[in-house]
Amino acid sequence: MREIRFFVDVPLAPGRELPLPQEASGHALRVLRLKAGDDVTLFNGDGREYRARLTNADPRAASVQIESVDAPGRESPLRITLIQSLARGEKMDWIIQKATELGVARIWPVVSARSEVRLDSTRGEKRLDRWRAVAIAACEQCARNVLPEISPPEALATSLSAHPASDTETRWMLHPGGTTRLRHAGSATADVLLAVGPEGGFSDDDLHALRQAGFRALALGPRVLRTETAGLAAVAALQASYGDF
Repeated sequence: MREIRFFVDVPLAPGRELPLPQEASGHALRVLRLKAGDDVTLFNGDGREYRARLTNADPRAASVQIESVDAPGRESPLRITLIQSLARGEKMDWIIQKATELGVARIWPVVSARSEVRLDSTRGEKRLDRWRAVAIAACEQCARNVLPEISPPEALATSLSAHPASDTETRWMLHPGGTTRLRHAGSATADVLLAVGPEGGFSDDDLHALRQAGFRALALGPRVLRTETAGLAAVAALQASYGDF
């Protein structure tokens, strides 16, 4: 039987009774047709999941009673930070969704020299809210209990300046001109930063800034992958080589 999971942004504990958020209530009762007494699983991002039972089946004010708590280990031992140049349209939503499913720990949306998407502060905040909602839905689906950290979009140079290189990190940038393939890249630390360019690729200035920040060029075979494919393919390969695949 499929597990029904909902994210609730409140403290949770066994024995507590609480209302479901309005959107979750509507989905549970109008879409999933749940009834009083049905089981659901709640999580709030603390790494645990809470088994609960639906006690009130009013679509406008559904409530649940938490019965138990568990802490399954579903986070990868490889802490991947995806530095993703902004992509057009719904591509960025797709990247956020799949990166969450693949176990990425942090996502830093950045504006690089050839990025075609430019966001002012208002649009950036709205887009950030949208990305977080996408990540929450992905966690509900894939059974992650920790939400990936998603930063507000900012210039690539600003992001690199705010996060100087560390001996505890492995830093790679995807570049078709790179001579290193992942199978020959050597070992990786537990913290990996992966930078992905926009549709037109990183500019020479971007590549210089990344190299100065300690990033090594990594190629994904002889083919040039789209921005929405390249990062996710690399994340999957990293999880297979060093993570929990």
